[in-house]
Amino acid sequence: MSRKSRAGSREQDNRSALAPRPSTLDRLFALAFGLFLGLAIWKFGDPVILDHKIIPPSTPSEFWSDAWPPHWANWIFLPLTVVGAAFAFNNIIRWPATKWLWLLPLLWFGWQFISATQSVGADLTAATLWQFFGCVACYFLGALVLGRESALRWLLVGVLAAFTFCLVRAVDQRLVEFPQSHRLLVEGERSGWTNVSPSMLLEMKRENAVVTTNGVDVANPVLLKKFAQGRVMGTLVYPNALAGAVLLLLPLALTLAFGAKKLRPAIRAMVVVLTCFLGGAGLFWSGSKLGWLIAIALGVLCLFRLKRPAKLKIAALAAIMILGLGIFAVRFQNYFAAGATSAGARLDYWSAAVQTTVKNPLVGSGPGTFKNSYERIKSPEAEMTRLAHNDYLEQFSDSGIPGGIFYSAWIVLTLVSIGRKIWKSEIHAGGPPTLPFAIFIGLLGWFVQGIGEFSLYIPALAWTAFTLLGCSLALAGNQFDKKPAAG
Repeated sequence: MSRKSRAGSREQDNRSALAPRPSTLDRLFALAFGLFLGLAIWKFGDPVILDHKIIPPSTPSEFWSDAWPPHWANWIFLPLTVVGAAFAFNNIIRWPATKWLWLLPLLWFGWQFISATQSVGADLTAATLWQFFGCVACYFLGALVLGRESALRWLLVGVLAAFTFCLVRAVDQRLVEFPQSHRLLVEGERSGWTNVSPSMLLEMKRENAVVTTNGVDVANPVLLKKFAQGRVMGTLVYPNALAGAVLLLLPLALTLAFGAKKLRPAIRAMVVVLTCFLGGAGLFWSGSKLGWLIAIALGVLCLFRLKRPAKLKIAALAAIMILGLGIFAVRFQNYFAAGATSAGARLDYWSAAVQTTVKNPLVGSGPGTFKNSYERIKSPEAEMTRLAHNDYLEQFSDSGIPGGIFYSAWIVLTLVSIGRKIWKSEIHAGGPPTLPFAIFIGLLGWFVQGIGEFSLYIPALAWTAFTLLGCSLALAGNQFDKKPAAG
């Protein structure tokens, strides 16, 4: 062994000594934090800027079935963050990457406070700052506390359990809940609501399922359209958010299912089939066009990881493209025939975000205030929105050019750094996908979806994603910019 190789080996040993194996307390914290993220997927699936519109549950049944106000999550998250910070300090874990990957998130978050001083909506900004604090804290907890694989598996217990529940709920919505609700509303309106009790009718009015028009109680046409379309959202705010959860967590769930070699072959096969069905059904029935295209692209990327003959890869690539794009064309033919209205609306939102950035290039309109700026510049016939449906453009619009640059650079550099390390170490392995690779693929899909969605503002998705981003950074190691030791 050469002198450089021995030096590299000693350096690796030193890094290992700085990052001791998780203790029982570390694993308990990972389990507790994973259960909290699972609770977020279950109950905190709405954007934080809608906090004031969510009625707090008051009965046991409402606590079980209804969403909780997003600000409730802060009271659970803060104590966990303090405990996690104590673990990080006690373990003296070295930052697992270049300094830019801890400096950029701090610069981004710090700039949010500068932008907040000029906010046009103080309440929206306050709620958004709490959300962004959660994103940054989850990232650092993932990198410094939860990123060792033995601790990560404890973290995933709560996350994947809640993800499974979310998918089961989505399937139930498609097959049972939405058809029943649609039938109840149609028959109720036809019969003058004689098919429901007076108390149930009052409850339906309170939930806006029944509205009064010209003195007559009628079924809410928006809900009728929603139930007829059958687009599912599970426990999250709307169907595209469910697609984001599938992109983020399904690669991880499938990798663990295929790798569960301790299970009997028949049981493992059942787990794999069930995971594929729930994830595929959730994505398909969400009706997310961008989500479906991203899933195809991720499938192609995974294909090139395999160590197989080029002809076989080309054939598989052709099959994925033909099948995936064929299903896409059939599934969304009515959407494109109707003029792709949601795509046109997004272009209008993005144009407004650019206009706001040009008008307020330094600090924007304030974190979380896209609604206020869009309200002033949108055309009268345009559909109103509260978020720009593009996490990156909204950073420019809400917190100015510095905020947008800090956030975009943080995400791009982190993904490139992780991807480069994982690609070098695993892409030619040829075996089943590994846990780090699965996490990276999910993160890549979720952050790409941010080009057309607002998942950064949803605790259930953003806090889970940034925790996994930190974990992935730790798993990938800290040698991104160093040349390998000579042999």
